[in-house]
Amino acid sequence: MAASLPLQAITFDLDDTLWDNHGVMVATETGHYAWLDRELAAWRLTRGETASPTFAERFPLASFEQRRRSLARAHPLRRGDFTWLRERALTQMLGEYGLDPAAAERWARAAMAQFMALRHRVEPHPEAEPLLTQLGRHYRLASITNGNVDVSRLALGRHFPVAIAAGEMLAPKPDPRPFLAALARLGASPARSLHVGDSWREDVEPARRLGMRVAWISPHLDDLPMPPGIHRLDHVRELPALLRRLGQPVPG
Repeated sequence: MAASLPLQAITFDLDDTLWDNHGVMVATETGHYAWLDRELAAWRLTRGETASPTFAERFPLASFEQRRRSLARAHPLRRGDFTWLRERALTQMLGEYGLDPAAAERWARAAMAQFMALRHRVEPHPEAEPLLTQLGRHYRLASITNGNVDVSRLALGRHFPVAIAAGEMLAPKPDPRPFLAALARLGASPARSLHVGDSWREDVEPARRLGMRVAWISPHLDDLPMPPGIHRLDHVRELPALLRRLGQPVPG
């Protein structure tokens, strides 16, 4: 049976799997928008322009979120490319605010640079580094994310010779293509691979359909019966114990 095959590879989701992401996103969203509002107002004053209303007064944060959703509907192939959606939305809004096209693009890029700096201030779970070091001694590792974290900018990135940004390849999970791309680059078959992620729709279902085994990070859920090949964990720290239960090596 496929479930008894030795594992060759383990693929990981990032957000809310290797770190808690909610606080990061709140700080990133509010932080880069406040930066844009403040710096743009100061720039306008140096040009002798009135800074009232400010950009954020004209376009509250909620309107930015609505604009991104509208763009995602209008450009379905880009629906998972969050960096593109954000920059495009800001460029449009800055133009409506009165900036010429070149200035709108320049300020949108600057705001996104602030966004990405804040976006990478993640704090991986303390167990993540030693866990990945341990697993990397025996298994081929990859990351597969719908988010716009560039894992190579993080210390943890050294553990992932294969890193798939699903949104940027215009195939966000649950599309199977990011999983297939990761497995192809790892040289591993689905039957000999395990995926670790927190989303039932974006991690569990697509990986299971491909024939991968799945460790589903789902804390605070009662121990309901799981379909074959799916194993619920409260936290990624429980992964070594799961591997042992599956009869797989756990390097020391």
